[in-house]
Amino acid sequence: MNEGRTGVWFVGARGSVATTATVGLAALAEGIARPVGLVTAGSAFDGVPLPDFDDFVVGGHDVDETPLVERARRLATGGMIPAATVEAVAHRLDAADAEIRLVPRTARGSQRREIGLRADDIRSFRERHGLRRVVVIDVASTEPLPADRPEFHDHDALVAALAQDGVELLPSSTLSALAAVTGAGAPYACFTPSISLGIPALHAVAADAGVPIAGQDGKTGETLLRTVLAPMFSSRGMRVLSWAGANLLGGGDGATLADPAAVESKLASKNRGLHDLLGHDVVTPLHIDNVPDLGDVKTAWDHVHAEGFLDTRITLQTTWTAYDSTLAAPLVIDLARLLTLADQAGLSGPIAELGYFFKDPWGSEEHAFARQADELVSWALRTAVRRTTAQVA
Repeated sequence: MNEGRTGVWFVGARGSVATTATVGLAALAEGIARPVGLVTAGSAFDGVPLPDFDDFVVGGHDVDETPLVERARRLATGGMIPAATVEAVAHRLDAADAEIRLVPRTARGSQRREIGLRADDIRSFRERHGLRRVVVIDVASTEPLPADRPEFHDHDALVAALAQDGVELLPSSTLSALAAVTGAGAPYACFTPSISLGIPALHAVAADAGVPIAGQDGKTGETLLRTVLAPMFSSRGMRVLSWAGANLLGGGDGATLADPAAVESKLASKNRGLHDLLGHDVVTPLHIDNVPDLGDVKTAWDHVHAEGFLDTRITLQTTWTAYDSTLAAPLVIDLARLLTLADQAGLSGPIAELGYFFKDPWGSEEHAFARQADELVSWALRTAVRRTTAQVA
């Protein structure tokens, strides 16, 4: 095994976020892109032993068979990525594409068998490239929340149900998460609002897996801004009465979130931080609209109404416009680097400090961005020391 090489296994490997991250990793490795937007490239992380960009090997699962380089060219046509960059790293995209597998499905088989097949793909990838570890990151499309079932609250009943042929009990995100943490022993992050490991009967399984995990739902734009601004109102004693938001987006995310069932989990995760920071009496209407002609550009509008001294009215309006995938991709790369560090240091279970990257952080109730940033850097420095100690031992 080569300690210097780490696999990144994307669930949703041909989607916009994974494609952008793969192009980004390739461009960084080739020296034709700057690490703009990568937290771990900042001076605060000087001295923290993180994998170099050329140390990663990319693979993954997807349901789409469109070649990765073609997906990247489509993103370039839409203006997200420079076409010259895509062509300069096309050979690396082809190499990554060769490591993408269709999501295994068994006709009338058990979901336990499906978990095993997905884990086999991850283990095979690791062995084929002589990797020390593989970090699995779910960046697939948002799933509808599954209807609650009694098995979700009883571990033994859930295990028994998973073994039955023809029973589709768990959503795909949960199958992929279990394949990673229990089947392949791989560090895992859920960058989507899909339920993943959020089923009560699986909490202990995730904690006992012996690998670091992080989630959930990447904090990239509007929610990032909210978790910066909301503590300001609280600190200055200005009472927020309402915080309304509207999101306009097209592309694959827009089409996915046009489904009322799929958007439910997204809306919940986007508002949870506001309520934790400002209180549950704040009115927080929020809606997401699919506007196909916008493509991959996302625009978010917020209107904040607060109460000031002597019953005065305070209004703040914000507009945030960006390619959401180019906001997400560097964070995904950061997570791959930091989960590698956590794994090298022997950490396991939810890494609370990685909540910095998420709307609904596992293992943490902290949402204020400035505090999260301080906690992340402190954790990285402590973990670097622990990693060195573990390697010496």
